[in-house]
Amino acid sequence: MADENGTPIIVKKIKKAGGHHGGAWKVAYADFVTAMMALFIVLWVLSQDDATKEAVSRYFKDPIGFSALGKNVFPGVAHINDPEGTADAERELEKDKLKNMGDKILAEMSNNPEFKEMKDQIEIEFVDEGMRIEIIDSAEDIFFEIGTATLKPSAQVLLRKMGDQFAILPNNIIVEGHTDARPFLSKGTAYSNFALSSDRANSARQALVSGQLMEAHIEEVRGYADRKLRDKTDPYSVVNRRISIIVKYSK
Repeated sequence: MADENGTPIIVKKIKKAGGHHGGAWKVAYADFVTAMMALFIVLWVLSQDDATKEAVSRYFKDPIGFSALGKNVFPGVAHINDPEGTADAERELEKDKLKNMGDKILAEMSNNPEFKEMKDQIEIEFVDEGMRIEIIDSAEDIFFEIGTATLKPSAQVLLRKMGDQFAILPNNIIVEGHTDARPFLSKGTAYSNFALSSDRANSARQALVSGQLMEAHIEEVRGYADRKLRDKTDPYSVVNRRISIIVKYSK
């Protein structure tokens, strides 16, 4: 190519490299990683027990107040700032769960005519070891045959139903037998209130495990005779004749 005077005109074309694609792919990748992390968290929560799920739920409802408790939702990992607060919070969660189970047992007794005469003989309280269910006998001996460790049929059914409730939880069970201070003489001097209270506790244990509760959950069977009176002002009172079932705290 030349101009009017014949002078050649040289046209140089500069090739520019293609521009980069921008940062859009980085945003998409970050969204993908975030979604995967959220999925894994959801799967982890679904695989946990009820106590952990409740702890996670409480955290998202009130993160600031929850942190003040020193709670750690990851099982088996102590909280750095307040391990005692962690233990207390876990104990409260477990106590609530046990209380709900106790209320369910009492409600079933109230609604079942078969247990109508027994419902006023059951008391639930919390002690250092866990939740204690007191099955208190009456002047009519509604739980055991008079002077024996033989459970009456209705009492056997009641204890089996209790055992089915206990089987839902991993907690261990302690069964205690108690008598009043009247000496036991009908079987001779070799058989005492210690033997009677132990035999009654063992009968209660057998009824508890006759349903869904596994034998492995029974940690101890204790016979106290009249050494732990419920009514210390009247050692002969009928309320001292009882079976105590303790659902232990897991920790």
